[in-house]
Amino acid sequence: MSNIQWNAGDYRKNFSFVPSYGASVIELLTKPAGSFVVDLGCGSGALTEKLAQKGYEVLGIDDSDAMLALARQEYPALTFRKGNAVRYTLERKADAIFSNAVLHWIDAEEQQSMLNNLFEQIVPGGELVCEMGGYGCAEHVHSTLEQCFAGRGLVYRRTFYFPTIGQYAPMLERAGFQVNYAILFDRPTVQNGADGLADWIRMFNMEPFRGIDASTQDAIIREAAERLRDKLWQDGHWIVDYVRLRFRAKRP
Repeated sequence: MSNIQWNAGDYRKNFSFVPSYGASVIELLTKPAGSFVVDLGCGSGALTEKLAQKGYEVLGIDDSDAMLALARQEYPALTFRKGNAVRYTLERKADAIFSNAVLHWIDAEEQQSMLNNLFEQIVPGGELVCEMGGYGCAEHVHSTLEQCFAGRGLVYRRTFYFPTIGQYAPMLERAGFQVNYAILFDRPTVQNGADGLADWIRMFNMEPFRGIDASTQDAIIREAAERLRDKLWQDGHWIVDYVRLRFRAKRP
């Protein structure tokens, strides 16, 4: 799994669009009120709370101590536990597992093991409902950073996993799921402030910069922003070229 050290304060201040967009993914759940739903990669807990408001019995799981601390502070009435998607085992199997903007953080070589594990954590007849980054997500940003790295003799490592439907549905089926809904779509996403693109890189995409000194990191990020200004600066805002994959899969 990619190692990201979340800045929970900045996340809540500048990146509230993550749970805001994820709220519509909840509508893909078909389970009735009272069902036990796990919010996998719950982050700040905002969507765990929305699931609870829908009448579900909820459990939030996240691998980040900083995010769990924020979630427990914001929603003290809800239950949050530490764990990751690849290895976490539920004491009680879920009627549904819900996940927003999480699965693309899992390393490609661990994706099948993760899906196999999630299948085992869901009751027969239960479902997995997710949104994750899809093929081409933030490609303008990643390809430009790749060029900026190469110009300095550095290698840009792509650490996210952004699949097509054709790649991911067979993996779900190999795990035992039946896929009954899947869509891949563009979702250009507005960032906050004049430094919104740089802030996005520093929040979500610092793994490729590991081992690079701070001044070089800053120079690369500044150069990437200037190169992308004509494409991604629109109407006074930075836009990141998100592509999302949504799906619902059932355990028979």
